[in-house]
Amino acid sequence: MGEGSGLIERGSAAFRRTNLAMFAAGFATFALMYCVQPLLPVFARDFRVTPVVASFALSATTFTLAGALLVASALSEAWGRKAIMAGSIIGAAVLTMVSAAMPHWGAFLVVRAAIGLVLSGLPAVAMGYLAEEMHPRSVGLAMGLYVGGSGFGGMTGRLLTGVLADAIGWRWAIVVIGAIGLVSGLVFAARLPPSRHFSRRSLAIGSLLRGYRAHLADPVLRLLYAEAFLIMGAFVTVYNYITFRLLAPPFALSQTVVGFIFAVYLVGVVSSAWMGHLASRFGRARMLPLGIAIELLGAVITLSGSVAVIVVGIALVTFGFFASHSVASSWVGAQARGARAQAAALYLFLYYLGSSVAGSLGGLAWSFAGWSGVVAMIGGMLAVGMGLTRRLAILPSRVQEII
Repeated sequence: MGEGSGLIERGSAAFRRTNLAMFAAGFATFALMYCVQPLLPVFARDFRVTPVVASFALSATTFTLAGALLVASALSEAWGRKAIMAGSIIGAAVLTMVSAAMPHWGAFLVVRAAIGLVLSGLPAVAMGYLAEEMHPRSVGLAMGLYVGGSGFGGMTGRLLTGVLADAIGWRWAIVVIGAIGLVSGLVFAARLPPSRHFSRRSLAIGSLLRGYRAHLADPVLRLLYAEAFLIMGAFVTVYNYITFRLLAPPFALSQTVVGFIFAVYLVGVVSSAWMGHLASRFGRARMLPLGIAIELLGAVITLSGSVAVIVVGIALVTFGFFASHSVASSWVGAQARGARAQAAALYLFLYYLGSSVAGSLGGLAWSFAGWSGVVAMIGGMLAVGMGLTRRLAILPSRVQEII
């Protein structure tokens, strides 16, 4: 703990417990959400839908999650952090297992949308918890490890469903992911220390709206919210449609091989923690454009006709995205003046809205212009993101107070 402050600091037992719990939370969130991503071509085939419609298996989850975040973060201000987060993970895990039994596409999408609704209690609340409970010297690393857990969960969900779909079918593959998410939720509930710096506030709509208006009035936060939309939208678009490219001629890879390609998600675990630490040392305004540039470079490299080079490109996209997200998300917590869960909710609203909107629009780019069209769309988004970092670098920011 921080001397005299009660805040959690790096090296303490509370820091280790918190990071284990948050790693499990990030793991479960991304595994449950993105386990369907490598299965989009399978859904298109089995349910006889187009690639754009198949992408709704993911977009339905992220879209309801985005909207519900704004409410869930407000409820956490009145009800507390830990119970909402634990209930979200466990509930989403159970619904994931239920989704595997849905016989029709419409019913499957309804359950996937419900998963986003239930899961909304975790992401924004987790960011608020870390901002409140961690010492400023340790919050960058803690946020990086939480995002790293997300990366590991995203890899596991994608890899396992890809491999298991060939072995036991996609329905049982999703059941396995749901069971893993349930165990992760129980670990989270057992290990996370209770909030010590949370002040319960009554749920008042007027106060809630004033909090959102105050955050949106901050030019730094507005730019960070825009960055969330762009970096996440580009990232999800790559993963949504690279499977269509690799399963089709001339590559014609199996679902298992494509699943193993998602092991590059491990670089997200490394980059998020590493860049979170570097941002604390050298400043977020320097690290954010670096992460976006790496993501853009990776997207361009995937234009190659070599599978090995494409994998390198996917790895760079993953590294750059998690680096950027780790820096931007911790910046939001540092910049917000009060109601940090609401500030985080707005960031994640745009983050998941980017996933939903760009993730589905990428299907139109794929249908009209193939992979080069997808990369052109991604490149445009990330170029805008790079431009916004120049503005962020010159705006007055509270970040300097804690670096």
